[in-house]
Amino acid sequence: MGRMIRYVRLLKTPNIFPNSLFTTRSVIYRMKSSDSGDRIIDVNKIRNFSIVAHVDHGKSTLADRLLEITGVIKPGAEHAQILDNLQVERERGITVKAVTASLNYTLNNEQYLLNLIDTPGHVDFSNEVVRSVAACQGVILLVDANEGIQAQTVAVHSLAKKNNLVIIPTLNKVDLPRANPDKVKAQLKSVFNIDPETVMSISAKKGWGVKELLEAVIQRIPPPQVNNDEHFRAHIIDTWHDKFRGVLCLAYIHSGKVKVGQSVRWKSDPKQHSVKYLALLRPKEEPIEEATAGQVVMVGCGPKGGGNVGDQLLALESSENADVSSIPPVRHMVYAGIFPADQSQHPLLSDAIKKLALNDSAVSVKNDTSPALGQGWRVGFLGLLHLDVFTQRLLQEYKAEAILTAPSVPYKVKVQGSKAIKKYKGEEVIITNPLLLPEAQNIAEYYEPFVIGTIITPVEYIGTVTTLCIDRRGTPLPSSAVDESMTMLQFILPLSEVVIDFHDTLKSITSGFASFDYQDHGFHPSALVRLDILLNGVLVEELSTIVHVSRLEYNARRLTEKLKEMIPRQMVQVAIQAVVAGKVFARETIKAYRKDVTAKLYGGDVTRRKKLLKQQAEGKKKMRSVANIKIPRNTFIDVLKR
Repeated sequence: MGRMIRYVRLLKTPNIFPNSLFTTRSVIYRMKSSDSGDRIIDVNKIRNFSIVAHVDHGKSTLADRLLEITGVIKPGAEHAQILDNLQVERERGITVKAVTASLNYTLNNEQYLLNLIDTPGHVDFSNEVVRSVAACQGVILLVDANEGIQAQTVAVHSLAKKNNLVIIPTLNKVDLPRANPDKVKAQLKSVFNIDPETVMSISAKKGWGVKELLEAVIQRIPPPQVNNDEHFRAHIIDTWHDKFRGVLCLAYIHSGKVKVGQSVRWKSDPKQHSVKYLALLRPKEEPIEEATAGQVVMVGCGPKGGGNVGDQLLALESSENADVSSIPPVRHMVYAGIFPADQSQHPLLSDAIKKLALNDSAVSVKNDTSPALGQGWRVGFLGLLHLDVFTQRLLQEYKAEAILTAPSVPYKVKVQGSKAIKKYKGEEVIITNPLLLPEAQNIAEYYEPFVIGTIITPVEYIGTVTTLCIDRRGTPLPSSAVDESMTMLQFILPLSEVVIDFHDTLKSITSGFASFDYQDHGFHPSALVRLDILLNGVLVEELSTIVHVSRLEYNARRLTEKLKEMIPRQMVQVAIQAVVAGKVFARETIKAYRKDVTAKLYGGDVTRRKKLLKQQAEGKKKMRSVANIKIPRNTFIDVLKR
């Protein structure tokens, strides 16, 4: 996109959104483009919206059809899932990153700028959805006409309501033989009190009804509420690294305007920067000279320009007390250690983690050390899938191979008097690494994180699902019927019982029909202990875990049995022990390979035989150390899976 010329004028048109307070002043800018010529778009012709739904309900497919209708891509199977541009997304068939595309569409001879954000559906990437809706005025709530309402559907609807967004309920996959639109509309009425007359019906795969949905977006979703009389102010909803241009940011502009060459500053850093790059994402970059309030644009301030998700980009004249809506802080559910396969690769892995953490703002990174693995990092994630995808992206995008330690959830302890931990006396301390847990005599009380789990399941599986939740130390909450065949159950569950394999087990016992989502319920008192793993009497710090006392013996047996299967047989006998405060709760033994050193003897004095056996015994004694025991790199994450 070429040069941009800005105009300001007062519109005398009536307010078409009587329930909202929209300004009648609009900012109009003229854009010159090689493909569409001159066009004038004002703020009242901008629509910012997201597509939100449960996993596999067709968000990315719908995004493809919208790109086709607006002329961004040509119809064809080779363009399937065009916004899922990461290799891990195409391999797994899921959306990991929320992606923005600015689209042009003409309705009733009026040209509109539509900023579309395609969001993930899995709960482990819910932070992407939270960041996306912060830049939107409405959402398309997509529901599979075959499956009906799922657990994540409830979560994203609640998020949209919390942010006061306009919701366009839409049924997808209505072309399939099993589709039952009337039943799903009844579910929407029962659970969300949505009028069935307002529900759109489409087939994203075949394109049925997508054009009508796009027009409904223009008619139902209001334009952004902006104030162009104020100085430039924007908040950052995404960042990524470019090897030539440094940090690039996706910004939603709340007020004022910004143009290439303008001096700006970050709210977190008063240092002055110059805007060097400005572009619309269509979804490929289309450079522009100027952007105004209400738009979602890419901004770059050069290799040293900086920028973080949640920060604000301001004009130099902006006051410090002015503020805009901010993104809530991330609550990490799982922590794991990441170490280089070889310490010589530490600089490469460090650079890769920094760049990937810039693109994935949901992770937290702190330096960590391990006697067995050397220098590394303690990284916080939103779930086990998030952890798995992060390490896969490290390997695919940066060729950085990493070793993972066993994942654990954060705990909280209240510390009582001790000279060694005097600075924490009487305080509540968050423990993300089991090795940092103080001695039991220094802890007044343990606190465990809990979540409220929402499960939508067919009625015939209610008993099985309830048994599973009770077995995982769950406490039932009141349930409600979705319709005559589906029920929504809620349980208060320990986070440690949920993040590892709860979802897989739930799918298994319900033949894949149940769906699960959870939200934070805070820390609550619990009876906890630290379970250590010893190999030949030497502590393996990476395998230490914090467990509930009711699960102690079960976890001890499971860990030792799994390690026996996963650790290769060695030249020496390996004793695997699960220990709590010096007491052994489970033990397994891996027998050593044995070489018959006396095979070459064919008689003679017995002392020769004894001498050879003694030498063999002394040699094996020297080998009995953890450094000589080969532990497969996948052991640390696989060992906690049931």
